[in-house]
Amino acid sequence: VRYDERGCGMSDRDVEGVSLDAWVSDLEAVVDAANLDRFALLGASQGGPVAIAYAVRHPERVIRLVLYGAYARGRFKRGLPPDREEAEAWISMVRAGWGRGGPAFRRAFTTMYVPGATLEQMSWFDELQRISTSPETAARIRLSQNELDVADIARRVTVPTLVLHARDDLIAPFAEGRLLASLIPSAQFVPLEGRNHILLADEPAWPVFLRELHAFLAAS
Repeated sequence: VRYDERGCGMSDRDVEGVSLDAWVSDLEAVVDAANLDRFALLGASQGGPVAIAYAVRHPERVIRLVLYGAYARGRFKRGLPPDREEAEAWISMVRAGWGRGGPAFRRAFTTMYVPGATLEQMSWFDELQRISTSPETAARIRLSQNELDVADIARRVTVPTLVLHARDDLIAPFAEGRLLASLIPSAQFVPLEGRNHILLADEPAWPVFLRELHAFLAAS
């Protein structure tokens, strides 16, 4: 079961709250609507903090927790001036160029998310960003993501957890993935070789990801 977060894709575009509590509430609604009882939960990138918070609130429903390219602390919470400066610059770029016909502004994001992509794949991702949400909503979401801090919540995770992270991820630093795994009791940490925040099917990290994922879920 996969869903578009609020403000994006086929979900409602005009929304009020954009926060961790709102995102967790949305996940709760999806789970209830899908009549899911007990299930494995995957949180990728900014979906990681949401999945962590859900697993802590509903340990009776989550059998296994898988986190890929995730983090406990948004850019504003890492205590490093370069992180804040870069995050603020990105938000300005979103507001200025996200909705434009040309991909120049969005290409900056694309080359960070999938630096190993082909030109065709980059063009696809450029367009996907444009049609997925409005510039202002994209800026609001990114601002809220920068403020996320689930470090304390992560320490309360009780379900078996697998954390996977690309060593040279340009979006979520490898150190943040390793920190996340250290916060969650007994979490397994698997480093992946590569730079892409979004794994591509033809890169060496993809079969490793699948192998580790299948082995972890089979143990449940």
